[in-house]
Amino acid sequence: MTATTRRPAGAPDTPGVPGETAPRADCTADSAGGLSFDITLPGVAERWDAALLLRLRDFDPEESVRLPLEPLSGDPDGSVLRAVLPSTVPLAEGRWDAYLVIGEGEARRLLPGCCDLRPLVDRVPRTDRTWLGVRIPYATKYGNLSVCSWLRWPHAEAGDIWPADGGLTVHGRLYGAELTPTARLEARPRRAAAPDGGQARPVTAPVTPVDVPAQGHGFTARLAYGDLAREPGAEGDWQLWLRPGEDAEPVRVARILDDIVDKHRILRYPARPVAADGGGELTARPYYTGANDLAVRLEGTGPSGS
Repeated sequence: MTATTRRPAGAPDTPGVPGETAPRADCTADSAGGLSFDITLPGVAERWDAALLLRLRDFDPEESVRLPLEPLSGDPDGSVLRAVLPSTVPLAEGRWDAYLVIGEGEARRLLPGCCDLRPLVDRVPRTDRTWLGVRIPYATKYGNLSVCSWLRWPHAEAGDIWPADGGLTVHGRLYGAELTPTARLEARPRRAAAPDGGQARPVTAPVTPVDVPAQGHGFTARLAYGDLAREPGAEGDWQLWLRPGEDAEPVRVARILDDIVDKHRILRYPARPVAADGGGELTARPYYTGANDLAVRLEGTGPSGS
């Protein structure tokens, strides 16, 4: 199925068939990042060709992961089947829609059942890994089951952020890399080029290391909104990155180590006025993107920016 013929994100597969007729999957997370899916299917436990299928949305050619469904040990009537996505299996970043497949039958969307995601709250990544996998099951706007996945390393986890006094103070923790005296926060314009045709440059702010009792390297940085406003064509979205050192690759600042899929719906921050270069006024507002990455949006307060 090509991208032009795909159904809307999370939409039912069979028009006219109520979504409530689909089976439900109970999801349980573990602290390492693994997921298990339990589906109650009376009369199906005797079959060994049942599987849970994960399909990566909006990706062409289609990418999928097939997980075998096996009878749950200890279930008295054998009607509960379990599929396991281990933490050691990488899952590409994106939204994965969940399906039930039995034999050669058509894949059917699954509905979310009970979800125990408590082990994901305040998760601390292991330092002996070469990648960090985060998977959060959730209900789409159509009520179907999907899994949001992140695959990153190193990772800069955003903690408390404070928009005040003409700027944004970011507290966070870096995993998988060392902070050096030249570490800095970088605000990068989402556009690739500057208005004059040159290369758009990042706005930087120094990073201060902070001692933390657990794993990872704590840091804090303050980005002045005025520094953003002075850049040519300042209006728009600015993505926040952490560069651990002068010669190190930048790391996207994000908030993914919990059980909240869509931060932009839950965590909202106020817009603050900031004087624009050459007169006029802008507003600056931090926000989380659809991928839970941290960014700042600058907008004009006049008719063109309202």
